[in-house]
Amino acid sequence: MQQPTPLERRIDGAAHRMLRGASDRGVRAGAIEAAVFLLKQAWACVFGAALLVVIVAARLWWPDDAPLARNDALTIAAVLIQLAMLVFRLETGRELWVIVLFHLTGTGMELFKTEAGSWSYAAEGVLRIGGVPLFSGFMYAAVGSYMVRVYRLFDLTFARYPRRWMTAIVAAAIYVNFFTHHVVWDARWVLLALVVALWLPTVMHARAWRRTLKLPLLLVYAGVAVFIYLAENIATWAGAWLYPDQLDGWHPVSATKLVSWFLLMIVSVVLVTFVYPPRSPERVTADADPSA
Repeated sequence: MQQPTPLERRIDGAAHRMLRGASDRGVRAGAIEAAVFLLKQAWACVFGAALLVVIVAARLWWPDDAPLARNDALTIAAVLIQLAMLVFRLETGRELWVIVLFHLTGTGMELFKTEAGSWSYAAEGVLRIGGVPLFSGFMYAAVGSYMVRVYRLFDLTFARYPRRWMTAIVAAAIYVNFFTHHVVWDARWVLLALVVALWLPTVMHARAWRRTLKLPLLLVYAGVAVFIYLAENIATWAGAWLYPDQLDGWHPVSATKLVSWFLLMIVSVVLVTFVYPPRSPERVTADADPSA
């Protein structure tokens, strides 16, 4: 079991004291479980939510003639958010390495995609690499932060999880295809079929409080992709970046991007599994009972 951060231990202790003696049956028990589940999800999203709030605030209130360019202000804000996560021990050092890896892989993709014209950023500020402002990498880091935190907060285990070497091959192929589909045949539908074949039997066990939810893992991936897609619509509305068909006026991002986000989720999950190897419910039970 992944250990919570000190702040999470204090919150968890306060919650248990408040809920001590609550019935484990009936409507009230179900409502408590649902509330705990939603609160944990919100807590897992704290980095991404804070970054999205800053992006929207910059759109609404940052002056166009400010001495500091908006993109540079967003980069500085993103760095401060990350530092706050560490100072207040909302993330562990082990998790930080995963987030840095997300940042690097995301920035590499951004450099290529903006050069290829897939999307673009406002040409302003000095904290940038080519046409890519440095805050863009933090948006990928936000996905990484969510992934590692949700793994810990819900004590996740997985029944019938595929072999990691197989998932690594598929994830690498997905990442490469994000680049190569600009010059050769786009293999995303083949890759999507491979993802379904690999993960279809997998069931995720997520402990909210007293109860453990059992959910098809592919359904969970799809749900997270939908939430990222919704956040993307907010970010493009706020002008964080724009797709070519949004340059003459904002409109919702094409629903086809859901497939891209779903596949990117697979890359994200596989990266996390090499820091937090997937555990089976049977193995966790056996480790908890030495006599087993």
